[in-house]
Amino acid sequence: MLIVSGSVGAGHDGAAYELAARLELAGVTVVVRDFLDAVHRPVARLLRDGYVAAVQRAPVAFEILFRGLERGGSLWWVEQQVCTQAARTVARWAAEFGPDAVVSTYPLASQAIGALRADGRLAAPAFTYLTDPAVHISWLHPAVDRHLAVTAATAKHGASGYGVAVEVAGPLVPPRFAERLPADEVRALRLELSAGRERPLALLVAGSHGLGDVWTTVGDVTAAGFIAVALCGNNDDLRRRLEGPGVVALGWRSDVHRLLQAAYVLVQNAGGLSFAESLVAGLPVVTYRPIPGHGRANARVLEESGLAPWARDRADLARCLHAQAARGRTEHRFPDPADLVLGRAARQPVEVAA
Repeated sequence: MLIVSGSVGAGHDGAAYELAARLELAGVTVVVRDFLDAVHRPVARLLRDGYVAAVQRAPVAFEILFRGLERGGSLWWVEQQVCTQAARTVARWAAEFGPDAVVSTYPLASQAIGALRADGRLAAPAFTYLTDPAVHISWLHPAVDRHLAVTAATAKHGASGYGVAVEVAGPLVPPRFAERLPADEVRALRLELSAGRERPLALLVAGSHGLGDVWTTVGDVTAAGFIAVALCGNNDDLRRRLEGPGVVALGWRSDVHRLLQAAYVLVQNAGGLSFAESLVAGLPVVTYRPIPGHGRANARVLEESGLAPWARDRADLARCLHAQAARGRTEHRFPDPADLVLGRAARQPVEVAA
């Protein structure tokens, strides 16, 4: 199997490498490639660094760009030119590796792979695994054989909004997120994070770059009576700024699965990998101050499907936090995306219909 990801944030790579691990356990030889290695360096820098800069410094412009791509025109033409150039390198990867199937976990990679399928340069079946709850035109290509998604909410959005069949494949996060810690370990971790304060913990996630108005979110979460445990990713400046009573600011962590067990609710602003991790952990989720573009689109789909409420202001956030925390954890069973890629029936039925 050849898997093509995109090193823009951690979500696309996270899904790619988890799928690779599962396929390798099934005896499959897997190669993972980065779509950004298939384009010229200035373009790669623009895709990676420009995304972060636009979300943080020009959110309105990023929202316009995101919506503009849906309408086609010049923006779509530019994207397709990037994908056409990248397709040559992706074709070379496929020719050198000779895969039995190719999987994309990044929208632009899906466009390049779809183009190769359409003109016959790629004979192997092609799959797209959507890491976002919301479908976007860049995720879809008519020549891709199967589009896979985490939940039924995305499948419904694909059918109603785009007339495209999207199959429920389940989340691609490591098995440790489904494991339950011993009760005494959870209590000890809560005590450590709260420093003995009698308040429930709300875990705040803002992606690997710590994007969005996290500062305001932290203040609104603590005002609601929760301790804000903020995951700042690799944004050290944000971590240093988030200081104050009722705030625990953390950098990059390798034990997020443990933090999800200690928290009573998760507060997100993007809806990608962290949402999938919380879904597997059974932790209730609230969306607040979503980042522009895919963040707002994801928030809408998750709210409409009943998977996560979208709090619009401080008072609404307080209400949603307490309501979601009171729900407690939810046990789910999921199919395995590796099964669908391998052409086998899913092992477990889906219980996360939306």
